[in-house]
Amino acid sequence: MDPPPKPRTCRNLLVRVLLFCVVALALRFAYVVAVLGGAGCVSGDFCLFSSPDESLPISASAAASKAAFVRGHDGGVATAAPPSLRALWTNREWRRSVEYYSSIFNRLRSDGYLSPSSHSLCVDTPIGYEVLALKEIGVSDAIGVAKKKSLPLVRQGNLFKLPFSDGKFDFVFVGLALDRSRRPADLAAEIARVVKHKGFVVIHTTLAEDLYSLTSLQLLFSGHDLIKSRKIEGPDSLTTLREIVIQKVKLELDNSNILGLQKDSENLDSFSDGNSVNKCSTQEHRMHILKSAEPLIEEEPLKPWISLKRNVKNIKYLPALADINFKRRYVYIDVGARSYGSSIGSWFRKQYPKQNHTFEIYAIEADHSFYDEYKSKKGITLLPYAAWIRNETLSFEINRDHDQKEDEKGGGGMGRIQPASRSTNGVVRTINGFDFADWVKRTFSEKDYVVMKMDVEGTEFELIPRLFETGANCLIDELFLECHYNRWQRCCPGVRSPKYQNTYGECLDLFHELRQNGVLVHQWW
Repeated sequence: MDPPPKPRTCRNLLVRVLLFCVVALALRFAYVVAVLGGAGCVSGDFCLFSSPDESLPISASAAASKAAFVRGHDGGVATAAPPSLRALWTNREWRRSVEYYSSIFNRLRSDGYLSPSSHSLCVDTPIGYEVLALKEIGVSDAIGVAKKKSLPLVRQGNLFKLPFSDGKFDFVFVGLALDRSRRPADLAAEIARVVKHKGFVVIHTTLAEDLYSLTSLQLLFSGHDLIKSRKIEGPDSLTTLREIVIQKVKLELDNSNILGLQKDSENLDSFSDGNSVNKCSTQEHRMHILKSAEPLIEEEPLKPWISLKRNVKNIKYLPALADINFKRRYVYIDVGARSYGSSIGSWFRKQYPKQNHTFEIYAIEADHSFYDEYKSKKGITLLPYAAWIRNETLSFEINRDHDQKEDEKGGGGMGRIQPASRSTNGVVRTINGFDFADWVKRTFSEKDYVVMKMDVEGTEFELIPRLFETGANCLIDELFLECHYNRWQRCCPGVRSPKYQNTYGECLDLFHELRQNGVLVHQWW
């Protein structure tokens, strides 16, 4: 028989209680040191020692947070942060984020873009990690702005009408605000307004991973030069960001001073002398895109109505090759639009990749037979004129040939500007022509994303040279050009069309010239 169990004595119970208390105190000590950086004594909290400032060593960053002072940009009196905020600023999530931005700003300070005396602004910072990080590294005059306030670090304000005077700040940190904005051009303009002459703007982005989008982003900041572009690790160590540093150097944009963007490069060189209207000032990103374009059809097709139509399937659209988010406006211009269903409704609105952007649409058409249809189409601006090389009255011929397209109804045939020396059996009307290249130059800028389709029945041999002459070609991001020549007729094997005098070789020269000058042009049918 087993002996009866010994009764539990008071001494054994006391030992167990003391051991439990020791373990609890040890765990609390580890939490204070490891998690809170030693700053565990805040209002309403249990402290291991009566005075952590004297008895427990704490990290420099946590100490800075605990003693943070906030000074307003209006010159107000500094006030100590309340205990509840000091407790928030020292928790694990805050410390991880603040220390990340502290490392970012320390590097920027070492590079000479930031100093303790810099008047600094953080844009679209809902919580204020970036602002506290600036203060911790010694930049005391720092403030954040966001849609909702988070005092004392972040004040409330409209990001598209910042509550600060012109040229207020030496240093503006944008973070990922431009990535998040649906109006990046407007936000960039406001940021450019509040930064001082010779001041710096630092942008973080996940979108600008190609040369085209990097240049587009820089063009949003008029009067700023690109200083540096580099890849950095994101806050979560899983994402990679691009950090871009630009400096305000002038009030207006001088395209001859735009810097070329070299991907993954620390030092960037200028790539344009800006002296020729035929050469775009920001040419390099355009030429980079052209490396991925589909090849041109070099040999004249015997059945162009088959070969050129099939070639449409091989087209490499620009939005499939680059990010187009950093643009002010998105525009589609249909030159020789014909009916709505000819290309706007059947192709552009249904098939062109738009990266979730809404496009303004301009339909340029001289044949009044199609005008009534456009009255009921929303979002389309009809220009009832003929695209031409100057403003003048023209003769407009409407005729139907054997190769006439059958994709429109209500039109009297294909219309084109009639050469003065040519007789015709078709209907001739008097119309107004306008200087198309001049209109493009006056209406759009390099900040805009402009897509164009041109089907003008042979007038392209006058319009394209005029685009080069004025420099308007630099404003066209992507062009779908149907070039008209004396092609083989579908109806009559071995017989060329007498309607056009230009050859396929001349069309090919036109396409090559466009691409050599940085225009992503496609052979269209």
